[in-house]
Amino acid sequence: MSDFFPPFEPDSPEPEPRRRRFQAIPVRLLIPNVVTLLALCAGLTGIRMAIEGRMELALGAIVIAAVLDGMDGRLARMLQGTSRFGAELDSLSDFVCFGVAPALVIYMWGLETLGSVGWIAALAFAICAALRLARFNVMLEDTTRPPFAADFFTGVPAPVGALAMLLPVYLELIGLPRLEGSPAVAAIFCLVMALLMVSKVPAYSGKKLGARIPREKVMPLFVCVVLFVAVLVTWPWAVLSILCVAYLVALPFSAMRYAQLMRNYEARQATESVRGHPNTANREGGKPDHEDRPDHLN
Repeated sequence: MSDFFPPFEPDSPEPEPRRRRFQAIPVRLLIPNVVTLLALCAGLTGIRMAIEGRMELALGAIVIAAVLDGMDGRLARMLQGTSRFGAELDSLSDFVCFGVAPALVIYMWGLETLGSVGWIAALAFAICAALRLARFNVMLEDTTRPPFAADFFTGVPAPVGALAMLLPVYLELIGLPRLEGSPAVAAIFCLVMALLMVSKVPAYSGKKLGARIPREKVMPLFVCVVLFVAVLVTWPWAVLSILCVAYLVALPFSAMRYAQLMRNYEARQATESVRGHPNTANREGGKPDHEDRPDHLN
């Protein structure tokens, strides 16, 4: 029997498919992070240029970092590639590019002549930039803010604060002479910008500006952008000086606009609360009805 009927052997189990050691990541998640890393490289290059005394290249590197920083967030939203990792990487890059790099540039430019006072001013700016970025990350999870608050930053954002703080360097590159008291004025201005970053001054963000552009305005927009880039490349320090001064002048108007929107929002909320509790006021005199009062007051 055994010669004609060999013993039964169960089929050997099929080998399990080999699992991937690493999970595939979509390319759309990588593109914004690559832009953030390029901004970080620009900020670190700016630090090197400042140490070597090449201020124009250092400023150019910080400006490039600011442009890339404005691109990575928009790219992440357009490509639906936002992630927690990207947010943390962006914050670290912003601290280097707009906290450490500008502080070293302004210190190497002239604050070093003030000794410890100049170094304290540079340190204060870098520390306030770190605090500003940490507060921004925390406020992203705040759901109690009114809807219109999304159009405003709380305090001056770090990239704008960094570019504005370097205004004394721009003015010297334009051709204004450096006076004996220029480093002291620059140190005071550095402290003012540091305080504006950690303040609660509402600054218009412009995030929703140009979200959708009418078709007939696309070509004029392209022309304006090209002209602006051409003027910026031709006279960079003059254009940056004008933009920084205009931004600082616009801050009080931004604060007034925020206060007006807040008053309208609070008035709307009060009206809705009254409509939601019609029995809290008497129809004739506006006083509480006797039967609506709590029992221990009747």
